[in-house]
Formats: sequence, C-alpha cells, structure tokens
Amino acid sequence: MERRLGNRQRVTGAPIGVLIVDDHVLMREGVRAVLETQPDMVVAGEAANGADAIAAYARLKPDVVLMDLQMPDMSGVDAIVAIRSTAPEARIIMLTTFSGDGRAISALRAGAMGYLLKASLRNELLDAIRSVYDGGKHLDASVATAIALHVLDEPLSEREAAVLSLAALGNSNKQIAARLAISEDTVKGHMKASFAKLGASDRTHAVMLAARRGLIDL
Repeated sequence: MERRLGNRQRVTGAPIGVLIVDDHVLMREGVRAVLETQPDMVVAGEAANGADAIAAYARLKPDVVLMDLQMPDMSGVDAIVAIRSTAPEARIIMLTTFSGDGRAISALRAGAMGYLLKASLRNELLDAIRSVYDGGKHLDASVATAIALHVLDEPLSEREAAVLSLAALGNSNKQIAARLAISEDTVKGHMKASFAKLGASDRTHAVMLAARRGLIDL
C-alpha cells in the first residue's frame, strides 16, 4: 500500500512518511514492521531498485527515504543523485553493510543526510529517521570514525581506482595497460601513487586496503 503525501507543509503531529528502498523483500518487510510500531511514522511506499525509487519519490513525495546502497541496475548513490536533481530538498538515509569511508563519502557528497549500517538498524534506525526529518544528519559511529581517520588523506584519482580495480580482478600490468589504453609505465606510476596514498606495502595490500575502505569494488 502506498500513501501519497504530496508537497504540502506538514501539520503538527502528522506522521513522518517513509519510503523504503531495498532489493531484498525480507529487508523491506523487516523495516516496515519496525516503522509500523511507531505512532509518529508511516510507510509511504516501497521500491525494489533505483529506477523504481526515483519514480516512487516523484509520485509519493515522502518525508524521508531509506535507500539501499547496492541494488541491481542502479546504485543507491546514483538514485540519490537522480532524486535530488529534481528535488534538492529530499531527505535520504543510506542503508548498507559497508562501513568503509569511501562509500560513505560518496553517499554524503551525493546528498545523503544519513548513513547507517544494516547491522545497527535495530538500535539507530528510528533516531536516524527523526533526526534527518528534523534537518539533521546521522552517521553510524564506526563510519564517522573511518571518515575522521582518513579526512586528511589524498584521495585516489579515478584512474588510480580503475587500475586497482583491474588489479583486484587478477590482471597483470600489461593487461591493465591494454584495458585502459595506457602504457605499462603509466600503470606502474598509478600503482606507485596508490601505494603512497593508501600506505600500502605492495599490490595485494593496496587492493585489500582500497576494498576495505570502499574505494574500489571486488
């Protein structure tokens, strides 16, 4: 069941309308069950992928969106960008299993106002929704710590991340060079720069650190 909320100014005491976006049915059902116990919240609707989330937001105008990070066809980050391109006032909380600072920073830069780990939803979900609805931000404590630890680090460039991603798939420098249409010396240069930025001792260590922080996907 969907509840159309529209763009009207919310009257005092009216419930917070929440759109749940996740490609796993059990996850959506679990979140819905929690929200339905709260007198100040109502489930406005559900979506199973990014494209449906964009359409549902436009149709329902929910107060808060709970957005899964990884979904088929379109990531949660891309869905946030699309929603906020036409509705910059959208209040969106990213839900994920990834605690790395790289993905969190990408979500926040895209416009997310909250970033929660699914493992902590039982303790933090309701407070996060209320905080974001009131205009605040809500970050999982471990994610906030990860961001703080690397706030002064020089970020990987797109090309450096691409080189590490291909290395993670088992490609040699020669194969990476062919895939990216660059020289092997350039690949080695990107690798060396990545080692320095990540504090890595070798190729395998760099891939591990980048993946753990969410800077590349494995």
